[in-house]
Amino acid sequence: MAKHAHAHQEHSGDDLIDAARITLTDAGEQWTGMRQSVFEELAQHDKPASAYDIADNLSAARGKRVAPNSVYRILDLFVRTNLANRIESANAYLVNTHPGCRHDCIFLICDDCGKATHIDDDRVTGALRVAGKDAGFTDVRPVVELRGLCDDCAA
Repeated sequence: MAKHAHAHQEHSGDDLIDAARITLTDAGEQWTGMRQSVFEELAQHDKPASAYDIADNLSAARGKRVAPNSVYRILDLFVRTNLANRIESANAYLVNTHPGCRHDCIFLICDDCGKATHIDDDRVTGALRVAGKDAGFTDVRPVVELRGLCDDCAA
């Protein structure tokens, strides 16, 4: 169903945590206990999660308050280092299941259940990059989100 314009390896479970740790440390950042906790919590969500959702769940698990601002800083780092993707329209985040692979995702977001999936089509995002550069923009980063109904909700 998903169009992949290039090959990449999807990770899950402990393999995903290891790939994230390696990607972050290769980027010159530290893999701290708190960063691992935020990543593991985000990885448990199959729908986009907000920093507040993550902070609340971590607070409950740790028995002490985790500040949403701390979670936002970590999530922003994860987006910069390709460990997570930000769903702009929902101000929420999804774990990147292929953290070592750099490309622009096209997100499909269900208006009913909130599920978000992605497809990779470098022809589409590449055309958007070219259009942005032709309009005089530099460092163009396509953010593409398509809204509709997933197969389950449409049935």
